[in-house]
Amino acid sequence: MHYALHNCKDFINSDPIQIPHRYKQRTDIEVSGFLTALISWGRRDMIIKSAGDLMQRMDNAPYSFLMEAKPKDFEKLKAFKYRTLNGRDLIFILHALKKMYRSSNSLEEYFLKGMVGQTEELGAGIHFFRNEMLKVSHEKRSEKHISTPVRNSACKKICMFLRWMVRKDAEGVDFGLWTKISPSALCLPLDVHAGATARKIGLLKRKQNDWKAVLEITEALRDFDDKDPVRFDYALFGMGIRKSQTQ
Repeated sequence: MHYALHNCKDFINSDPIQIPHRYKQRTDIEVSGFLTALISWGRRDMIIKSAGDLMQRMDNAPYSFLMEAKPKDFEKLKAFKYRTLNGRDLIFILHALKKMYRSSNSLEEYFLKGMVGQTEELGAGIHFFRNEMLKVSHEKRSEKHISTPVRNSACKKICMFLRWMVRKDAEGVDFGLWTKISPSALCLPLDVHAGATARKIGLLKRKQNDWKAVLEITEALRDFDDKDPVRFDYALFGMGIRKSQTQ
């Protein structure tokens, strides 16, 4: 029930995924999706507002801005701030993405390179992607915005971005743009609410919301659908929303 209620077109209008849904070109969807996912913590309305502001600063053409912007064009990004992510962090992230796009026409390739021959494939892919980003000159403080399973982070934002790019079904909430990574390889974007709900219904025993918990709950969800386990992210989200509304 909760899955069907939230995996539908109406969900887009109230969720940060609405930002990449404003675009048609794959590269615009990738760039706007990654940047939106990166600031996706806190209230959804504030995430949407800040991500919209960021897209305006990028002339509502995120990929073209990324690839063509001159140093002076980045000036209007210096004032951007969302919680702990500031303009300097953002500019580093954009330079890293630009470098990656100069070598490949899709960010999918960087996750794939890390996944080859690895036991915990998605975690290895996320770590490889992070290492590629960190090859660009940056402040140490900026590293906290690109998480890695190697440090046992739940990597919720990147897992959510990957869900957006990889999953595809008839409802069209997620994009399904990437075809080389299988939906079966995805991991649940685990946050406080999903973790609490999963523990309440017996899907998760681990107390910490970390990468070990991500692997545990994703494996439990594979018992229900081994081809698309992360589709149950919608159900956990819906149950969490219902609980918060009744408290």
